[in-house]
Amino acid sequence: MKRNIFTSLLVLMLLIMSGIRLSAAVDENFYIFLCFGQSNMEGAAKPEAADLASPGARFLLMPAVDFPATDQRPARKMGEWCEASAPLCRPNTGLTPADWFGRTLVASLPDNIRIGVIHVAIGGIDIKGFLPDSIQNYVEKKAPGWMKGMLQAYGNNPYQRLVELARKAQNDGVIKGILMHQGETNTGDPKWAGMVKQVYDNLCSDLQLKPEEVNLYVGNIVQAGGKGVCIGCKKQIDELPQTIHTCQVISSDDCSNGPDRLHFDAAGYRSSPSDPKNSQFSIFNSQFPKMPSQPRLPSLGTSSPK
Repeated sequence: MKRNIFTSLLVLMLLIMSGIRLSAAVDENFYIFLCFGQSNMEGAAKPEAADLASPGARFLLMPAVDFPATDQRPARKMGEWCEASAPLCRPNTGLTPADWFGRTLVASLPDNIRIGVIHVAIGGIDIKGFLPDSIQNYVEKKAPGWMKGMLQAYGNNPYQRLVELARKAQNDGVIKGILMHQGETNTGDPKWAGMVKQVYDNLCSDLQLKPEEVNLYVGNIVQAGGKGVCIGCKKQIDELPQTIHTCQVISSDDCSNGPDRLHFDAAGYRSSPSDPKNSQFSIFNSQFPKMPSQPRLPSLGTSSPK
């Protein structure tokens, strides 16, 4: 009897100690951001030399797919942290809003803070492509043929890939925000805001996040002086906070764009601490302090995502 009690106490102590070790492994100063969307988040601008250079060990990427080695960097393995230089989404994609978002954060925050991003995006994807109850039908019946390979890269379920990697990342750090650039495909869809809310609510539920502590940041579309191809989507993005109270819309006013008037150019993504008026996510600086539990993020300018 005594031996059984002793054994039970020993097992209990081992479980407690194991829990302590697991808890200690989570770095509260490792801020993780989930990034998802369509082509502007995927990255349509060609990376330049400054974008390909390593940002150092304080800005990390957990790849959502495998990357082969290049002249600029070693191979990347899905689900394993690596230094975050462009491209972040998939091997053949371009510069994204997350690139200089992360670079500017690490340059502006204390040296003990690290930034990590998980990046899942597919050009042209409907918001239904991120809804678990819609993705199978979307893949089989709605997605155009040219999108099939991109979907397959995420196991035909981009939402699930994002969640799986986010859960793994929670063993290392703390999710601080969700960045989205999506909506062009759903321009004029009256159900779009409600579906975005479903995606956000699902992420919070599946990852046990508190919405008040993990805001949704939504980049607006290319305006091109009012001549943007999807300019009609601007109003529905501007009104998204009416549906999601923890949503912040990131302005794309005066953001430069490519000749297609649909995608931002590299200058629209890039920023530097000395010239913060180059990147759309600068608005984070003024919005994060409104949430007591959120860290103060640096100014990132007034440029754009995709």
